[in-house]
Amino acid sequence: MSRDALEVIRTRRVVRAMTDEPVPRDLLERVLDAAAHAPSAGNRRFQRFVAVDDGATLRVLRMVSPGMLQRPAAVVVICVDAALAVEYGFRAGSSGLYIDVGTAAQTMLLAAHALGLGSGPVTSFSKAAVSAVLNLPPGWSPELIVCLGRPAATQPPPMALGRRRTWRDLTHWGRLTTTDGA
Repeated sequence: MSRDALEVIRTRRVVRAMTDEPVPRDLLERVLDAAAHAPSAGNRRFQRFVAVDDGATLRVLRMVSPGMLQRPAAVVVICVDAALAVEYGFRAGSSGLYIDVGTAAQTMLLAAHALGLGSGPVTSFSKAAVSAVLNLPPGWSPELIVCLGRPAATQPPPMALGRRRTWRDLTHWGRLTTTDGA
């Protein structure tokens, strides 16, 4: 399936309800391949991906992830290999490491949507518990979970925030003045 990139960006939504239909391995691999092409600080790729499509492991992950409401058929846990980053001279906790997590996550979300999958990010989870469940190596820190699955026919309503903000609402040109506010 090929779709215009701007259309995919405009139409992507967080899917909060998913069916129990499995995510085909080839689609999961295509999402992971897309993430490997996301921008990365110095192209060093300190993020690591742990893909999970086993039902039992997903159930345990849901127990330690209060933000995982979707009941996904698969997840990708985006980790930072902090030990490797420090070896390369990055400070532990350097903001670039987390920007890389964000670019990888957004790339996965867009790829999933382009492939007809539903997706949603989760940041509400116990890092220690996720690390234990997945048996992550020392130095790997789970930072974000991307839930993947087939969207259910009915979705919970989005949060009521009024009208959708446009780029014009979110953009200031040039230097801000004190009357522009934040």
